[in-house]
Amino acid sequence: MMLSRPRALTVAVALLTAPLGLSPVLSPSAQALTVYDPWNYAQNMMSAARALEQINNQITSLQNEAQMLINQARNLASLPHSSLQQIQQSVQRTQQLLGQAQSIAFDVGQIDQAFQQRYGNIPLSASDADLVAGARSRWQTTVGGLQDAMRVQAGVVGNVDANRAEMATLVGQSQGATGALQATQAGNQLLALQSQQLSDLIAVMSANGRAAALSEAERATAAEQGREQRRRFLTPGTGYQAGNARMFSN
Repeated sequence: MMLSRPRALTVAVALLTAPLGLSPVLSPSAQALTVYDPWNYAQNMMSAARALEQINNQITSLQNEAQMLINQARNLASLPHSSLQQIQQSVQRTQQLLGQAQSIAFDVGQIDQAFQQRYGNIPLSASDADLVAGARSRWQTTVGGLQDAMRVQAGVVGNVDANRAEMATLVGQSQGATGALQATQAGNQLLALQSQQLSDLIAVMSANGRAAALSEAERATAAEQGREQRRRFLTPGTGYQAGNARMFSN
């Protein structure tokens, strides 16, 4: 059956408007629901992770800087122990012993003067009494030199125990040093202690050498004096005169 043109147009309009009339009407609460977006959520999580990583890096950097400051403080910390006073006292004791040298001190001017007076050529005009007095003075000087050498040796030996204890302390301080400065200071004090020990060794050698030199000088002068006394003994009129000797009295 064929529809007329106006009738067909009406049917077409009805068909086009039918879905609009059949679609459900959304309520206001349904229109306010939040739509979940996985891609946006992943982006937010990645941003949060990057921010957290930056914070962790900053914390690590601050920790490293704090540790660096602590290490610098340790490197600049001074050694709590000082052996300077002990070393100075040992050196002063040895110097005092050397300064107490008898008759002839460790002085170039005094040595020259003493040798000219006591160990020079024996004067031919000297009396026998003067020769004996000179020999006795030289013997006393030699004995004094030997005594001085023994005193210096005893003083140096007395420093050995103190030096040993100080060395053990410094080695312990060096091994337990918390920084470079403490280790350096401990090493410097050990070098100073070794220098003091070398000074003691030089003092002993000097005192022994002085005693040996005095002994040799006395021996050389005694030989010269012996020749002079022999010459006088063999000179006619001044030598030995025979006489009677009485050993036992009645």
